[in-house]
Amino acid sequence: MRATFIEEPLLEFAGGGRHIDPRHGVWDYGPADIKDPTPRVVKVAIVGAQESIDGIQAWLDRCSLGIGAMKDTYLTRLYVPFPGFDINHGFRSTINFTPRLTRPIPKRHLDALDGLHPKQAVARAVELYDTELQVLHDEPACDVVIVCRPDNLNDAALSKTPKLDGAEPDGSRTDGKATPFVADFHALLKARSLKYKQPIQIVRRNTWDPKFKDPRTGRAGANQDEATRAWNLHTALYYKNGGVPWRLPRDPSDLTSCFIGIAFHKTADANLHTSVAQIYNQRGDGIIVRGGPATISKEDRQPHLGEDDAQDLLETALQRYRAEHRNSPARIVLHKASNYTSEERAGFNQAASSERLEVLELLWLTNSDPLRLYRRGVQPPLRGTFLTLGDNRHLLYTAGAVPFYQTYPGHYVPQPLGIRTVVTESSPQQLAAEVLALTKMNWNNTLLGERDPITLRTARTVGNILRHHGTDAAVSGRYAHYM
Repeated sequence: MRATFIEEPLLEFAGGGRHIDPRHGVWDYGPADIKDPTPRVVKVAIVGAQESIDGIQAWLDRCSLGIGAMKDTYLTRLYVPFPGFDINHGFRSTINFTPRLTRPIPKRHLDALDGLHPKQAVARAVELYDTELQVLHDEPACDVVIVCRPDNLNDAALSKTPKLDGAEPDGSRTDGKATPFVADFHALLKARSLKYKQPIQIVRRNTWDPKFKDPRTGRAGANQDEATRAWNLHTALYYKNGGVPWRLPRDPSDLTSCFIGIAFHKTADANLHTSVAQIYNQRGDGIIVRGGPATISKEDRQPHLGEDDAQDLLETALQRYRAEHRNSPARIVLHKASNYTSEERAGFNQAASSERLEVLELLWLTNSDPLRLYRRGVQPPLRGTFLTLGDNRHLLYTAGAVPFYQTYPGHYVPQPLGIRTVVTESSPQQLAAEVLALTKMNWNNTLLGERDPITLRTARTVGNILRHHGTDAAVSGRYAHYM
């Protein structure tokens, strides 16, 4: 057993400027694509109750002037002011509203949701919002649609559907036993909106109104300070408009690498397991690929691909990547939340050969390792703590105390990520450092401490949405439509 520490990976911003924290980097240098022909105006439409439209628009107007950091705290690196959203600060962009891009939903239609069973209320709400999204689909002056979620909607519309490891947002193992899943408004509306050209951003009222009391919980207040909420929302809007807030640095002497997360999900009728892959390059560009069916292994009770389907999934991902970027990676690292069967390994190797990859590496990332580390005092292990337990078994604390913040930014005891090096050429430390860096590529979160790398997080999120999307329906390849 040997413990080491992996330094916080750097991110790259405008002019090649580097910083470990996304907010400090955007503040100091600007977004990574500042010199690219990215539109510097985000044309936003808003759908929701009229009161919500007025509220979010007023808050965004206030954010454009800047939001101060939390007061009376010594954690000044954790609580960062929002610099404003204008052409001279931060993202060097502006948000534009026009009256014709606001689509209010009548109050009486939203109030009528209260009289429905939660599952029917969610379905009806999706219909109401989808009607307005359809109107905006052909609107040339619209880049992103902000969806103000109904205040009175109860997402606890449960159905007894088996869920399996690799298919769930939290990656938990259920061994095929029936457990409830939430038929949530977010996933259902995202699935419905895949046929439209504009990505949507769903926001809750407590994003702009921290005094709002959630009718489901009876609690008021937002989970984050106002400046952090502003950072997170504007980063998402900037990315969904085609921008690149930050990217992973690349040494010119290194092989061009891409990272692929593979996950599985059940269709909404619980009759079929299907696979989904998300391929990422170091710019953070993500491409979604839906794969073939999976079967449950008798050995580990997890979904796995056959040899042909594994080969087809990787070949399709690489072909889609090449068509999008006009080049091919030399090295691919696969991330999966379950072990690799001999059939999967054979299929992936066949794809690597046919696509002329130089290096193919397979990692099994698991949440089920029972080992935990403890430090003296009240703080958890440092983010970046790396423990080698054997030739192929390692632990990485992607969540933990952050030296730069001088505290632990989470609310719960952090759980390490298990890393199993199945087939590798790189050192375990390099692979772990890449995993740590990939936790910083979630455009919905600007804080350090995301537990899962974006590869697996995205594949699971996409799977949760695609379960409500027809298996034969066209799938948007752009990640902005799913986040």
